[in-house]
Amino acid sequence: MRTSDLRRAAALFRGPPVLPRLWFFTDPERTPEPWRTATQLPAGSAVVYRHFGAPDRLVTARRLQRLCVRRGLRLIVGADAALARAVTAAGIHLPERMAAEAASIKQQEPGWIVTVAAHSAERARASCCADAIMLSAIYPSQSPSAGEPIGLPEGGRIAKSAPAPVVALGGVTVACARELARAGFAGMAGINLFVE
Repeated sequence: MRTSDLRRAAALFRGPPVLPRLWFFTDPERTPEPWRTATQLPAGSAVVYRHFGAPDRLVTARRLQRLCVRRGLRLIVGADAALARAVTAAGIHLPERMAAEAASIKQQEPGWIVTVAAHSAERARASCCADAIMLSAIYPSQSPSAGEPIGLPEGGRIAKSAPAPVVALGGVTVACARELARAGFAGMAGINLFVE
């Protein structure tokens, strides 16, 4: 994906200035060298590093953090507060099963961006302590954890009524950025969004 296309897509979204508009989610299998993809992201974007217990996670996280600092990106570590602290990341992303931890993490690390995953309107409404909610899957997705797509109309309703800005995840592409922004999303996230 070209950086200029991503920059134009990011410009369509509105939300708090502190929050990125584009969120690249890493995956050990689909993005084994996430720093390569991160070099294509426009400044202000986020890299959500999900290591899933990889033995080299500290080395990779440090490499990503150095790259993020150089390129004006934000490193968000998935589900691992200790690793986020170790590399001075900008925040943490919590899967839906860990969303209840958002409040205590915000108290411990008030400067962090704390995001949570939600797969339904009910879970999105319960995410009041998060800085942003990653709602998925909006469209059909190749991700094994995606489940049935929520769809744009319902996703937009959730985005407009949620207690925090909502980022669209799951099957999103640059081509649908305008309709996502019009529906009330504060940004978009994915893996294939950045590697296709």
